[in-house]
Amino acid sequence: MHIMLSYHMDFSEGLNLRKLEFPEPFEHDHPPVQELSDIDPGPSTQGEKFADWVYKNLGSWRFILAQSILVAVWVLLNATAYMKAWDPYPFIFMNLIFSLQSAYTASLILMSQNRQDRLKAHNDYLMNLRAEEESKAVLDNFAAQNRALEEMYRELLALKSKMEKAE
Repeated sequence: MHIMLSYHMDFSEGLNLRKLEFPEPFEHDHPPVQELSDIDPGPSTQGEKFADWVYKNLGSWRFILAQSILVAVWVLLNATAYMKAWDPYPFIFMNLIFSLQSAYTASLILMSQNRQDRLKAHNDYLMNLRAEEESKAVLDNFAAQNRALEEMYRELLALKSKMEKAE
């Protein structure tokens, strides 16, 4: 649908002025942009909840401090003669536990990040659709303005030509 606009000149006797067409003004009828954290419903399954918990807690200073204390106690109890060593030096059992912890932690963190990345990608897609729609409206308006300027230029040339002939 187009809006019809016209321009008039009082001194334009004999000119064939036509109406110029412009697109209707763009209406922003989409919902406002939202922060991703506001639209994230959060984890829906127990696995997603656990993965998010691991992601949130294992990357904290509290976890690093607790694990460092646990390692120090493990090494002290196994390296000293205080009690019978269940994992003597070179602490192969502790290395096995760390390897298992790393393997599972990495997988859980990736699961949590994948869920969050899917939400971010969907939000980015919606934003890109809005931007494309608005860009198209701006380009349509520019094209209509170009056509109007061309028409006005032709009209001015015709007016100039008539004025030169009248002199």
